[in-house]
Amino acid sequence: MGLHLTAFLGIAAIVIIAPGPDTALVTKNALMHGRRPAIATAFGVVSGLLVWTLAAAFGVAAIVHASATAFTVMKVAGAAYLIWLGFQALRAAGHRSPEDEDTPGRRRLNVTRGFRQGLINDLANPKIAAFFTSLLPQFIEPGQSVLVPFLVLGSLFAAITLAWLVAFAAMASKAGGLLTRPRVKAGLDRLTGVVLIGLGLRLATERR
Repeated sequence: MGLHLTAFLGIAAIVIIAPGPDTALVTKNALMHGRRPAIATAFGVVSGLLVWTLAAAFGVAAIVHASATAFTVMKVAGAAYLIWLGFQALRAAGHRSPEDEDTPGRRRLNVTRGFRQGLINDLANPKIAAFFTSLLPQFIEPGQSVLVPFLVLGSLFAAITLAWLVAFAAMASKAGGLLTRPRVKAGLDRLTGVVLIGLGLRLATERR
């Protein structure tokens, strides 16, 4: 599977680096809450990918991909979640003031909530099911059992995603640390809110 694996890694890298809901969520959490919650979000995303890997390997993802009803339900749920996160960011921007930057008791995203956001964001994205069931079989030899190759390729995809998102979270959190002025952070809140709402609307209106 050497040649197939090389091609898969190249395509996977392009898909992972391309901006999408997971990258937007990690960026938002890095800028608004810092490195640890953002990295926890990345681990949540990758945990979701591993669940999809198992689902694809055992045929569940193929069923979701083939069922118009299941695909639509998951698409709407994922879109609604992204839009809700976007409105949360816009709401936070509207409540920022110079005094609230380090106010004790101000609710911040902790590691557990960051992980949960990443996990839900990935599990509620039916395009992952379509991606795994449509792309992965292209890199498996005809007549070969799909279980082990699916697990290997899916795990590699998850590992590359983790490396990229953790590095991206670290870079974004450093940039966020420089942007300490409340007005600037409010602007970032608004920007990430609009981006997340836009991604949610795009997901809701996309065809299979």
